[in-house]
Amino acid sequence: MFHFDVIKKDLTTGARLGRMTTSHGVVQTPAFMPVGTQGTVKSMLPEEIKNCGAEIILSNTYHLYLRPGHEIIKKLGGLHKFMNWPHPILTDSGGFQVYSLGTLREIMPDGVLFRSHIDGSKHFLTPQKAVAIQEALGTDIMMCLDECTPYPATASQTEKSLNLTAIWADLCKKAKTNDEQALFGIIQGGSYLDLRRQSLEKTLPLGFDGYALGGVSVGEPKEIMYKITDAITPLLPEDKPRYLMGVGTPGDIVFGVSRGMDMFDCVIPTRCARHGLLFTNSENVVIKNARWREDDHPIDETCDCYTCRNYSRAYLRHLYFAGEILAMVLNTIHNVRYYMRLMENIRTAISENRFEKFQNDFQNK
Repeated sequence: MFHFDVIKKDLTTGARLGRMTTSHGVVQTPAFMPVGTQGTVKSMLPEEIKNCGAEIILSNTYHLYLRPGHEIIKKLGGLHKFMNWPHPILTDSGGFQVYSLGTLREIMPDGVLFRSHIDGSKHFLTPQKAVAIQEALGTDIMMCLDECTPYPATASQTEKSLNLTAIWADLCKKAKTNDEQALFGIIQGGSYLDLRRQSLEKTLPLGFDGYALGGVSVGEPKEIMYKITDAITPLLPEDKPRYLMGVGTPGDIVFGVSRGMDMFDCVIPTRCARHGLLFTNSENVVIKNARWREDDHPIDETCDCYTCRNYSRAYLRHLYFAGEILAMVLNTIHNVRYYMRLMENIRTAISENRFEKFQNDFQNK
């Protein structure tokens, strides 16, 4: 069922317009995926997510495996039904979460032994189990289990890591049983371009439905992330979706699109919303600042989101300081809609052969 078509390429950059078809709907690319780690985008109803323009969201294999458990979700009809989101879902493999556990995990040739951050119980996650969990969840796009290389890491550490990721990728591919679900491979290699190419050489022949650039946005300087994206993206298959994992800021997304990336995800819009940082087409709004105390204007005069159509900065500031849940709800609606509008504007610019101008204007505003 999974299929990807490149609809149009920008004439002067690497940007491209695409269409990704899944069992639960079509996704226009370039696309940003709001992060719904535990089967929910924090403080948003599924209907609100859709109303903001999102066509696909991301959920987390690690967290859903630990709580409530993939067997329970499967028994109750799969993740789409469980969370009342009938549209496409991508699940990451849990590799990044296991990586972030640090001393709570031990990496072995055939998988990762880790302790739950919830109750300390021991679990062993293999590539085969990562696929089985995601198949039980019933998501549209599954990710291979990988070892996320930290920054900084030596060349020898990084090469060992990418070799393990390549072995696990092969095991994931062999473990896949459901043809309705797509499986993406992940390119690792840290900050070393030669090792990134080595990872490509090991991963591309396995023939995945899409390819992700992993191990970026893990603490490295932004210039390194840009260098890796610039060098590796053109080497990825033209006829498969390209996913820049964990990215990111609006500026990073525009850059990634300019190099030919199709998919992005990050907690930035929702996390920033909960802390009162609101994105606009000009100056971002820190809602707790005293300057908004009596301001009756919306967050952004140009925004068409529910929050901007109905509420003032003064009211949002009041909610924030009152500690009201509604502050997080309204702020998140705005930030998610900002990201969706950004992607809509990017796709329009590509379709009209003016993405380079769009990128320059965006960077200079």
